[in-house]
Amino acid sequence: MPHEATRLREEFGTVDERVARLNARYKNHSATSVLELALRDAELGRIALVSSFGAESVVLLHMISVIKPTTPIVFIDTQMLFQETIDYQLELIEKLDLRDVRRIQPTPATVAKIDPDGTLNQRDTDACCSLRKTVPLQEAMDGYDAWITGRKRFQAGTRAALDFFENELDTRIKINPLAHWAPEDVKDYMINNRLPRHPLVAKGYPSIGCAPCTSPVKDGEDPRAGRWRGQEKIECGIHFVDGKMVRGPLPVTDSTVGTEKGDAA
Repeated sequence: MPHEATRLREEFGTVDERVARLNARYKNHSATSVLELALRDAELGRIALVSSFGAESVVLLHMISVIKPTTPIVFIDTQMLFQETIDYQLELIEKLDLRDVRRIQPTPATVAKIDPDGTLNQRDTDACCSLRKTVPLQEAMDGYDAWITGRKRFQAGTRAALDFFENELDTRIKINPLAHWAPEDVKDYMINNRLPRHPLVAKGYPSIGCAPCTSPVKDGEDPRAGRWRGQEKIECGIHFVDGKMVRGPLPVTDSTVGTEKGDAA
């Protein structure tokens, strides 16, 4: 266990104990208040924002830029993203004055070994997500005690009881400042703060992942219908339920509130 994680456990107790206290402490706070206070709460230790720079990511990125622009922002470049996502990332870094964006990628040697011709996604999407997203993120998170996500209760039935703070594998804490927001809150925040939208949203992409596995969504379809279209897969594997990476639909129970069905942030 890293030194800082050991110190946090000795000083403040287990991850479970800290999560319970944090949720009780901040249960009546707004999203911006939760984020601002969390960034300076000693019980959370080292914090990073994990952002996909996707359709709704600009909300948390803007909040960070106002509250603490030096916060580390981890951006997973799978090397299969839309060029529009890469361009949008660069635009937001400049516009919002984000000062510590860390672009992580799978190692060239691992890609050469597992997916030398770049077609793994056509044969095994889970393996491709693991190679290009899950493993690089897990390695990047080794240096942090908590991370900020953009997950919200409205995104899935499995999130109906999503709290501001969650225990991730008794290792670190997930912070979900937007947990209680409705779709209208996201839209209003973007409009009121005149934030630029991801250019693919206007082209029918309400949820944006890697280019080979994301397609436009028709009117009336679920916003996530364009992700891994035609498959049961709904998740890339960066979130966990009962110690396992989420790979597909799960029954709605108290233990599945950690299921991911939206952008990391």
